[in-house]
This record gives sequence, structure tokens and C-alpha cells, in this order.
Amino acid sequence: MSKPLVIVESPTKVRTLKKYIGKDYNVAATSGHIKDLPPREMGIDIEKGFKPKYLQIKGKAKIIKDLKAAAANTTEIYLAPDPDREGEAIAFHTADILKGKDRTFKRILFHELTQRGIEEALNNPTELNYNRYDAQQARRILDRLVGYQVSPLLWKKVQGGLSAGRVQSVAVRIICEREHAIQKFEPEEYWSIAAELKGEADTAFIAKVTKVDGKKAEIKNGEAAHAMVDELREAPYKVEKITRRTKKRNPLPPFTTSKLQQEAINRLRFSARKTMSVAQQLYEGVDLGPGEPVGLITYMRTDSTRIANEAAVEAGEFIRKKFGDTYAIEAPRFFTNKNKAQDAHEAVRPTSVFNTPEKLAPYLDEDQRLLYTLIWKRFIASQMQQALIDQVSVAIASGRYTLSVSGSTVRFPGFTALYTYDETKKEDDKKQQQLPELSEGEALSLLVLDPKQHFTSPPPRFSEASLVKELEENGIGRPSTYATILSTIRNKGYVELLNRYFRPSELGFIVNDLLVANFPDVFNVEFTASFENNLDKVEASEINYLTLLSEFYASFDKELEAATANMISIKGVGIETGLTCPQCSKEKLHVKIGKNGTFIACNGYPECDYSRNYERDDKGSIHPIEPSFELAEGKVCEKCGKPMLLKQGRYGEFLACSGYPECKHTMGINNEANGGTGAETGVSCPEKGCKGIIVEKRSKRGKVFYGCNQYPDCSFAIWEKPVPRACDLCGASFVVEKTTKRDGTFLKCLTDGCNFKEPVEKSEDD
Repeated sequence: MSKPLVIVESPTKVRTLKKYIGKDYNVAATSGHIKDLPPREMGIDIEKGFKPKYLQIKGKAKIIKDLKAAAANTTEIYLAPDPDREGEAIAFHTADILKGKDRTFKRILFHELTQRGIEEALNNPTELNYNRYDAQQARRILDRLVGYQVSPLLWKKVQGGLSAGRVQSVAVRIICEREHAIQKFEPEEYWSIAAELKGEADTAFIAKVTKVDGKKAEIKNGEAAHAMVDELREAPYKVEKITRRTKKRNPLPPFTTSKLQQEAINRLRFSARKTMSVAQQLYEGVDLGPGEPVGLITYMRTDSTRIANEAAVEAGEFIRKKFGDTYAIEAPRFFTNKNKAQDAHEAVRPTSVFNTPEKLAPYLDEDQRLLYTLIWKRFIASQMQQALIDQVSVAIASGRYTLSVSGSTVRFPGFTALYTYDETKKEDDKKQQQLPELSEGEALSLLVLDPKQHFTSPPPRFSEASLVKELEENGIGRPSTYATILSTIRNKGYVELLNRYFRPSELGFIVNDLLVANFPDVFNVEFTASFENNLDKVEASEINYLTLLSEFYASFDKELEAATANMISIKGVGIETGLTCPQCSKEKLHVKIGKNGTFIACNGYPECDYSRNYERDDKGSIHPIEPSFELAEGKVCEKCGKPMLLKQGRYGEFLACSGYPECKHTMGINNEANGGTGAETGVSCPEKGCKGIIVEKRSKRGKVFYGCNQYPDCSFAIWEKPVPRACDLCGASFVVEKTTKRDGTFLKCLTDGCNFKEPVEKSEDD
């Protein structure tokens, strides 16, 4: 009889586990899911109680064969995929494939890949968790029901290849609604008045007008501001009241997944996906010497702020040794979780506080070091003393006006000696003015009065960090899905990330408007949040997952039927703009979608053939872009001999034959023929110093490739299609799309040593 078999999810874990238990157990990996719903059909039998059709995933035949071989002579199998819902599904599907006479299966949960964590899991095996599996199935099935029935509707009404996902569409809706709020925003003028004052001490300071006649100062225009300045210039100044207090500032809890993503985005400029990728590496194990892989952090997908008592005690010991007794707390500090249903795991913390960032630096790459340092500092700080901040607030009387100024000094840094809330607060503390010694009743001299005009600002666009925060606060998705949501909505072309902020694309606006109008319940923030709560209840055995699906489908089916009949066809009618066609002066212009993107066209077609590209101003209003017909001096078409025109495309200037539509020849501005197609990819040429754009070309044998439009000055060329999106792992300016029989279509990075690879999903959330 062979040794018991432990089956994990990731091959990376195998090395770490073999180090600790290789003598007593065999270890194998599933490399993620081994079964899933079929890729080209819905795979849900609605009439038979939403029965799913699970198939072996293409490309997993060898892995399954190896698992069966590893299990051939054992009756004891320990299923140890990740300790979450997806991991539970992998465990169930693995048990189904390996089931046999007299063979027993136990579920074990590795919360940390250290000797202590591994032994604790093996000594406390559990049964497969049917409730957790049902929660995963409910989410997977509902996503299929939505994706595989709404997406084809978008293909028919809008454009092929689009997708509507239960969660991704709500994220797009949040971004679109914020953009609409920005467009509708009307700035309001207001003024502030600052006074530079000096008392008995020979140090000037600045106070601001905060009250007029005892009420909050509201200075709405320059006329009012300058009238106040005239009064203030003649009035005496004296210190009316000084308030001193000591503020206690508490440390934040250790990281949950979403908070880790937000902090890594803000401080390290990591993407959400990169954060999770690097955290996975730290969890699965890093070599701290030849053959010494050690898991450095606890499981990184968690909603919980709970920590083990022994971890808190260990942190206290470290703090006393490193910082002294004054920085340590008497008893461990524990934090209350908001959501008890998602309390299966601890917060993200180091597996040993004595593995300091300095100690591990030689064994970590730069990304690992930065993220580990963040996790380690946050956890240690959570067990340190409060910071004590001495604050002083001064009220200054001047006639009917009250001016205010405040300052602060750190009495005791406490946890801030190691970790501040965020870098902006740290910078603000540095910039805060130092107040001189003042006393109540002290007369002050006016040096300068400074009235300033301001305008209210629109709500900001979402960054990756603030969108993750918004999703978390609204109960949209779960920690394991945030990174995928952010990647998906960009890959589908619904939003753009410009200067680190999300902005909806025209396609995003169109699809969002159609979905919100036709599926008011499904793609609703409140519904999506309530469904996530219901999944928690399924896992807690409070409701049945089939009941949950039945109740959802009853209303969804009605909305789907109505949408099929009533949804506007953008391919046909299009969306009204409210603009009258300037060519026929009768019909309205409508937004439509063609093979090259959105455009506006006269609704009177074919009687009126007016069409134009367009742009939106800051208020969202549509403005046609009139074509350029400027002759390109000295340039003639290589195919028909007619003059070439200089035109402005989406990605810059190009040359086009004036004989269009009979001749469709185009060229780059440096005489480079665009191979009969010249389709622009939106990707800038990566060659140093080159300002070209990568365009689609054809070889002499007709094979498509992609090269710089500055040829022959620049000879950059590749076979794979470039995608205008930065690599989440190495930050390269673009990735490429590739298709193989084994892996299907996926994105990959061309940078040497970068392992970024992400499947391109065609029709639904995942």
C-alpha cells in the first residue's frame, strides 16, 4: 500500500509540501480546475433543477492521468485545494474523478504553508463541505444563466464578441454613473480669506476666516470677499480661545484582500491583479536557501481581520525586542469582523514576524519584497501602542469675524514609528505649520490678507484602488474576484484606464445604457450585493441554493423575454443623439457601431448618406469630426496615381487616396504602404525614440503581421496581435493576443522573464 496522497491546487505548493511531509505523503496538483461547464454552450438544464453539465477541461487530460496514477495504490486521499469556494469545487470534482471502492477522501485547509500550518491542517481533517460547494455552484450557474443568455442579445443588437456579466456589468455601471455625474456637474465659485498674523513671539502664522457673525463663513464671490477684506484690514485681532487636547490614534487591522489591493495600488503602483499574483507567490512558498521553500504569508483571499492568538503574542514579543516595552501593548489586540459568514480565514499576515523584510531581502525579488514589507509592517503595527498626537486649536476674534488655525505635534509615535495610514497623511504632517506660543487675550498684528478664488470640484473618477473600495463597500463581488473584474472590463473595451483613472468608452456607455434600461433588476447594485449575501447564507446552510436560483430566474426570464423583443438595435436604428442631420436638415443623427467602432449617421439612410466620426466634450455632448481633405504635397497613390490626402485617424495622421471609394489605398506619413489594410492597433511602437504606431500588415504571401507605421525608418514587427493594455506583472506598455489549440485565446507578455498570461473570455463573467 502506497503512502496517503495529498492533492493541492497549485504545482508551486508541491515543492513546499514535499519539504515538510514528503517522507510520509505523496503530493500532487490539479493545476487549478479540472472540470468546468462547457465552453461553447450554456451547460445548465433549467428544466431539471438547474442541473450543471460538467466536462473535463480541455488540456487537462495528462494532469488527470497523472492524478489517477498517483492515487492508484492508495485508499487515503487528502484534498487540499485553496480554502475558498473555488477550492471546494476543485476538491469535489477531484473526488468525483478519483472515486473508487474503499477509497476515502478528507478535506484539509492550508491557511499557511509552514511546518506549523501544514501539521495543523493534516491533524485536523474535515469532510467535503457541501454548503460551500453549493455556494460556488450557485454563483457559477447564475453567471452562466446571465452571460449565456444576455451576451447573444448584445451580439445581435450591438456587436459580435461582446459579453454581459452579472458582476462586470455592475462595475461598468458604477463607472458610467460616475462619469455622468462628472458631466452634469456645474462648478460653483467660492472664496477663502487667509490672514498672516504675528503675536508677541516673532513668528508669523496663517489663520483662515471660518465664521461671520458666529455662523459658518460662506463667501460666494469676489465682491463679498473684497468687502470682507476691507473690514478685516481695519479690525483689531486677538486670541479668543485656545483648545488643547491629546488625540489617540489607533492602528488599523491587518489586511483583508481588498484593503491589501487598495494599499498596494496606492503605495506601490501595483495593479489589483499584480498584487494578487505576487501575494500568491508569497503564500505558496519562496526559497530561503537551497531546497528550503517556505510560505511567507497566510492565505491571501479573505474578508476577515481575525488573527490567531499565537501570532499576536509572537508580534508582541518582537515589538518588545525591537522597539522596547513602551511600544508594546499589555494584551493582544483583536479586531471585529463585519461579516461573520466570511470568517473562515485569518487576515493576511506574515507566517512568522521574525522573518523581517530585511532578513528576507536576499531571497525575494523586488515586487515580492515590496508587498511582503507592506503586509509585515501592517501586521506588526496592529499590535503596537496607539500614537498620541497633541493638537492645539486657536480661535482668533477680529470684529464680527472668527479666524481659526490649528497645529499638532507627536507626543508619542506609537505604531506610526513603523507604519502610517497612508503616504498622503505622512506628507500632510510634514507640511503642517508650526504655531508659536500664544495665550488667550493676546493681541495680534496683521501682516497680510490673502483672498483666494476657488471652484467646487466634480466627483473624481475611480482609480483601481477606489473602485475596489466602492465594490467592497457595496458588497459587489468577493476578494477573489476584484482583480478579475477590473481586468475584464478593460479587456472587453468597456472602460479605459487613463492616467490611472477609469473612464467609460463609447462602447461602455452604449452597452451600459442598454442593459440598465432592459435589465433594471439584474444589473443593479443592490441586487448584486444581496445575491452575494445570499451566497453567504447558502454556505452557512441558511437557504437552499436551488431555491435561490429559482427565485432569481423567475424574474430574470421575464426581463430577458422583454429585452429580446424591445431592446434597441444599435446595428440598425442606433441611439438618438438629439442632433439634426446637417446634410438633409430633416432626420436625426444616431450613434451606430461599425467594424471600426462607433460613429454617427443620419437616420434617413439610404436617402441621406451623412456619417461622421465624433467626439464628446466635458459635458458628454456629441460633436461630429469633419474629415480632413488637405492634399499631401508631393504624395501620389502608388496604386492609381491620384493625389494622396492627409487625414486624421484615431491614432494620428495617415495618408489616404483621394480616389476613395474606388481606391482604398492608405499609407503611413513616411510613405509606408499599409499592406492593403493598415488597421491601427492603438499600440505605440516600443522601439526607443520611435513615435510610430503599430498597424496590421500583410506579408507578400498574405499572412497578417503587425509592424511600425514608420517603416523603413523603424523595422519593428511581430506576428502576434498587440493589445493596448499594460502588463499587470512587469508594466510593459502592451501585451499580445495569441491563440493555440491547447489553451485557446489568451493574452501574454513578450518581455523576457515575464510570466503574465491571461485567458480571453468571450461571453461571460468568470
